[in-house]
Amino acid sequence: MFRRATLLIPQNVGSDQVRGMATLKAIAMRLKSVKNIQKITQSMKMVSAAKFNRAERELKVARPYGAGTVEFFEKANVQPLEDKPQQLIIACSSDRGLCGAIHSNICKHIKALLATDTSNAAILCIGDKSRAQLSRVLANNIVAQVGEVGRTPATFEDAAKITTFILNSGIDYGSGKIIYNRFRTVVSYDTLELPIHTAASINAAEKIGVYDSLDADVIQSYLEYSLTSLLFFTLKEGACSEQSSRMTSMDSASKNAGEMIDKLTLTYNRTRQAVITGELIEIISGAAAV
Repeated sequence: MFRRATLLIPQNVGSDQVRGMATLKAIAMRLKSVKNIQKITQSMKMVSAAKFNRAERELKVARPYGAGTVEFFEKANVQPLEDKPQQLIIACSSDRGLCGAIHSNICKHIKALLATDTSNAAILCIGDKSRAQLSRVLANNIVAQVGEVGRTPATFEDAAKITTFILNSGIDYGSGKIIYNRFRTVVSYDTLELPIHTAASINAAEKIGVYDSLDADVIQSYLEYSLTSLLFFTLKEGACSEQSSRMTSMDSASKNAGEMIDKLTLTYNRTRQAVITGELIEIISGAAAV
């Protein structure tokens, strides 16, 4: 009789129950972790939305600085010097991540520019993210890096400090480009480049004679101002693009976390039901044995 009753109880019920409880605890811990992550991403989205509104307002004020400088170079028909092939490439990124492909697009653009020849290029990295990516393949071309970018809104004074460093660093270049992200909409941006010129190329411009009272001091002063204006403009464009991209990324992360929470909740309920069913089978089998 007792031997027959023993056959009604599966031999591995105890181990299955322990395994089920362990799995249930692991799912509960993971569910709690994902919920915490969702709270963080939702908070970051709200913070990015507030910063984006401020960056968009500041961008409207900064755009005339860049537009005026570019228009002067175009009307004066300023061209790079052919006898000086060295070029300075400025990667305008920041120190902060979690914003999609903002920084990687700039680095990909620079890598494409220097795919054939890297001997005549000097790279100035604004922000740590561009330096970290470019140092893997173009470490010998990086001449300097500007840190602490993106933590606070950029000012004209910050751009002036970068300009002073470039002019006093002794970097010998005949032409240059600023690679930056231009803000379009909340969900889109373009990775573009702006030309920068030297005093020699401005003096050799074809239509520079239409401007009166231009001497070496005036051109040098305007060169410093124009480079600062372009840097200020690109920093503001990059900041606005970064905040909009981070806001979009955190929104997507929150949605993905929500989907994961739903799946984990379903798995948790199914596992809990399986554990309860196993316990009921054990109780019924024990009652049948009595």
